[in-house]
Amino acid sequence: MDLFNGVISITGISFLMFTVFIVAGLGYLLGRVSIKGVSLGTAGVFIVALLLGALVFSVDGSNLVTAKFGSDVALAKNYFKIIENLGLILFVTSVGFIAGPNFFSNLKKNFKSYALLSLIIIILGGLTTVFCIKVLGCGTSMAVGLLSGALTSTPAFSAAKDTLSSVYAANTDVVANYAANSGVAADEASKTIISQFEDIVTVGHGIAYLFGVVGVVLFVQIIPKLLKANIDEERKKISSVDTGNAASEGKKLFNIDNFGLAAFAIAVVIGMFIGGIKIPMGSSKFSLGTTGGCLLASLVVAHFGHFGSLSMKPEKRMLELFREFGLMAFLIGAGVPGGASFVKYFQPSYFLYGVLMTLVPMIVGFIIAKYVIKLPLFNNLGGITGGMTSTPALGTLINVAKTDDVASAYAAAYPIALIAVVLVSQFIIVFFPDPLSVVGM
Repeated sequence: MDLFNGVISITGISFLMFTVFIVAGLGYLLGRVSIKGVSLGTAGVFIVALLLGALVFSVDGSNLVTAKFGSDVALAKNYFKIIENLGLILFVTSVGFIAGPNFFSNLKKNFKSYALLSLIIIILGGLTTVFCIKVLGCGTSMAVGLLSGALTSTPAFSAAKDTLSSVYAANTDVVANYAANSGVAADEASKTIISQFEDIVTVGHGIAYLFGVVGVVLFVQIIPKLLKANIDEERKKISSVDTGNAASEGKKLFNIDNFGLAAFAIAVVIGMFIGGIKIPMGSSKFSLGTTGGCLLASLVVAHFGHFGSLSMKPEKRMLELFREFGLMAFLIGAGVPGGASFVKYFQPSYFLYGVLMTLVPMIVGFIIAKYVIKLPLFNNLGGITGGMTSTPALGTLINVAKTDDVASAYAAAYPIALIAVVLVSQFIIVFFPDPLSVVGM
């Protein structure tokens, strides 16, 4: 970006940083806009990021962002992917540390409730997806991409693409027939087919992601108002249900640094190793991924609070800062490149399918949790954000409830939902594979 005949010049990585903080500033301003007490909060950052991507981040590479990088569109997208992943790590690890001291005592008392709620949400999401495939005529690859976007689940998105590789492997009859008819080698035919289907999954994820984020964010704000809930009273209820006793340690512990940055970093490294473990599951492999690994590691580390005499307790003020900054970075990193795909491939019917996949499990799950499982309001909504794997909604709910205790409900529901949505996505692709005609072959 050159202004005043080059007097002001912002290019390359500097332009990337300029873009990120412009989006952040405008996004928070948008998030402060309140209509009848309901606002977007941090999700306003995602809206601005999508708009920026739609306006200047075209998928063919001839756009403002890539021109300033002097690179192709794939590299420019990788820059934002780094920002997205860094934000996700900071947010999820912070949530784990905040919830960790009380998490396992909470889980022992409430595991059945949160596990049941998570399973209900994911199964309903899966059934809605199958309905869109079998009744409404949506292609399987598109539908599974929509499901991962509707539930804002990156692990489900990645698992869907991995499963496509297994379903359309080089030794299948489908690939063999295509190779014979097109006159290309089986390996080349397999790569072409898989790439086409992966593009469709990516498009579906981008289309549904917008409402997947905004829908849950608005839901956790609207429900307390519709129920005319007394926020102070409901906050007392969640404290009485979810607050456990953190493990106490009488001996003096050694702190590596004043803020606990080293402890935070150690938990991230452990989490990334855990997330990288791949477990064979049929023709595919399952892993927690970086998100699930960092959440699990930070929960365990925060529960014990130390390794021998080494303190593993980051400062709460630092965790709160990392939580908000991480959420902001994640939404910007996902939103800017996602805006281009949203414009290029958007169809009203696909967007409506994604809305169904968000609303049906969320609303039905809330009703069951309220009247059958009988969870208090903020336990219910915290479990909903975890069951929907919605990190932005958790940030909003914390602001609504004015307590971090809801993070424990999120953390109790999230691991079950994470595993379930990955498995459901894989099963749908395996049992309802798309014909090659979907990609014009």
